[in-house]
Amino acid sequence: MATKAFSDVNEAKANFDHIYIEKDPRQYFNYLGQLDYIIPHLAQPVFDQLIRARAATQDRPVTVLDLGSSYGLNGALMKYAVGYDALRDRYTAPALQALPSEQMLDLDRAFYRSWPRDPNVRVIGLDISQNAISYAQASGAVDRGFCADLEAGDPDPDAAAAIADTDIIVSTGCVGYVTSRTFERVIALARRGQPAWVASFVLRMFPYDGIAKTLSDYGLVTEKFEGASFVQRRFADRGEMEAAIAAVEALGIDTRGHETEGVYVADLYVSRPPEAIEQLPIQKLVNVVSGANKPWTIGTNVLGRHGETALQRARKAGRKRTLAPVI
Repeated sequence: MATKAFSDVNEAKANFDHIYIEKDPRQYFNYLGQLDYIIPHLAQPVFDQLIRARAATQDRPVTVLDLGSSYGLNGALMKYAVGYDALRDRYTAPALQALPSEQMLDLDRAFYRSWPRDPNVRVIGLDISQNAISYAQASGAVDRGFCADLEAGDPDPDAAAAIADTDIIVSTGCVGYVTSRTFERVIALARRGQPAWVASFVLRMFPYDGIAKTLSDYGLVTEKFEGASFVQRRFADRGEMEAAIAAVEALGIDTRGHETEGVYVADLYVSRPPEAIEQLPIQKLVNVVSGANKPWTIGTNVLGRHGETALQRARKAGRKRTLAPVI
C-alpha cells in the first residue's frame, strides 16, 4: 500500500498561514470564526479536569505547556474565568476592527486583568510564530511565551528551563504539523519531579501511534478517550471535505456521522504514568461535551449533503493507502 506523508494531507487543507503572523488575534478569529472553529471551547473543560487531577498530586501551581499556542487562546481559557464565546465575540466585534494593534494590545491587557484568574495555573506558550507568541505573552493570555521550531532543533536555554517546570503538555491542533520529534524534546525536559502528562486533540486523519510510542519510551502510557469525538471546525469547501474523508477512510476508520457531516473531527489522547492511570483511568477522569449537538450554520448542512457522495468516491477510488505514523 502507498504511504502518504502528512505534508501531502495538509496540502488539501485550507491554508491559514497568513492569520498566524498577524500582530494580534483579530484575523485569526475572523477567519476561523466563519468556519465555526470550536475545539478550544470543547478542550477547555477537559484541560480543567486534568489540571485539577494533577493539582491533587502536588503542592505547587500546575504549569501547562501549550504546543502550537498561537495567540494564547487555550491559555486564556485555562487561566481566566472567561468563556470561548466571549473571546470570539470580542475579537470579531466591528468596533474593534479598525484599531491599530498597539491599541488592541493595551485593551487586551486591561481586559484580561478584569477577569478573575486561577492562581493555581501557569501557562507557557510555544509556537513558531513570533508575532502570535509575543502577543500572547504581552496581553497576559500566557505567562511566558517562546518562539521555537522543535521539529528542527532543541529549544534555547531559557525555553528549556521553562519547559522543565511543565506538569501538563497540551495541544489542540498541532499534531500533523509536528511529530514525535517535538514531543520527545519537550517530554525529555519536562521531568522535574513527576513526569509531565500529555493531552492531545488529534484530527482523525493523523495517526498518533508514533507519538504514543515516543511517550512510552519516557514511561507514559497513552489512553484514547472512548465514547466521544470532538469537532474542530467546519470544512472550508467540498475539496477539503473530500480530502479529509479519503485520508480518514485510508486508515480504515468509518467517516459516516463524522467527517461526512462536513466537519473535521478529533480524538483525545491522554498520556500519563501507569500508576496514575491505575488510580483513575481516563474514562473516569474526564467528562466531555463533544460539540456534536452545536447548532451549526447553513454552511455545514450544505457540505453535509455531499458527505455520502464523497465517501463513496473515496472508497471507489480504492484509496486504501496508509498514512505514515506521526514519528
